[in-house]
Amino acid sequence: MRSTVELQSMTSQVRRDIVRMVHAVNSGHPGGSLGCADYLTALFFRYMKHQASPFDIQGKGQDVFFLSNGHISPVFYSVLARSGYFPVSELASFRKINTRLQGHPTTHEGLEGVRIASGSLGQGLSVATGTALQKKLDKDSSTVWVLTGDGELQEGQIWEAVMFAAHNKVDNMIVAIDFNKQQIDGSTQDVMGLTEWTSKFEAFGWAVLEMDGNDWSSMETVIPQAQALLGQGKPIAIVMKTEMGQGVDYMMGTHAWHGKAPNDEQLAKALAQLPESSDGDY
Repeated sequence: MRSTVELQSMTSQVRRDIVRMVHAVNSGHPGGSLGCADYLTALFFRYMKHQASPFDIQGKGQDVFFLSNGHISPVFYSVLARSGYFPVSELASFRKINTRLQGHPTTHEGLEGVRIASGSLGQGLSVATGTALQKKLDKDSSTVWVLTGDGELQEGQIWEAVMFAAHNKVDNMIVAIDFNKQQIDGSTQDVMGLTEWTSKFEAFGWAVLEMDGNDWSSMETVIPQAQALLGQGKPIAIVMKTEMGQGVDYMMGTHAWHGKAPNDEQLAKALAQLPESSDGDY
């Protein structure tokens, strides 16, 4: 298992991948991807019990992950490649013609690590809940992990799944909510300001924890606490505070970089702030 220092170095590499991928095609979503880089690196390299190869789309006997807010595909692709699901060199094909690395993850091209397509927001939690129930029926003790966006929680289907999961005691699932307070049209407070996520999920019958998703000491405390709540009759939510654009100073704290690519000068500035790891650029 990699040390925290090694994981922090890998996170910087993942962030380099994100800005380079988006810059290369002048398209994509760097802001939320950068904000979730710490969490997904921690998940895939430390906390999830998973096997990259051979890839089993059903994930029998292993933890599975669902990216519900699929527009932050750059961070997902980077972490999948860096943890061995497909060649790191394939990251260079992001959003290009005939690529397996579409803007939103898809399944028809058979990209290892991707179990559902995620075009429309709000659907990932429903699919994950069904998967978690199937694992319980199969007496499979592994965990289903889900990441959603805070803007995505404005989708009604999310709350149907939240009710369903609590009613059916889906207690083998951990859902992280990327609470970066930003979405495509502005701040979540301005667009739809009902953002008291902890009390809401608790009212729906979930076990809820809060965490700073850009602070390693916070993650190393809270993620094991979430795992300790598995099997106790309630689905588990982590309200994960992050900073959109984390790691690149001019992208932080604004919705402007939700879906905007850096130009050449901006890319150079971003890369200067993100040390390359021993794993190296693709």
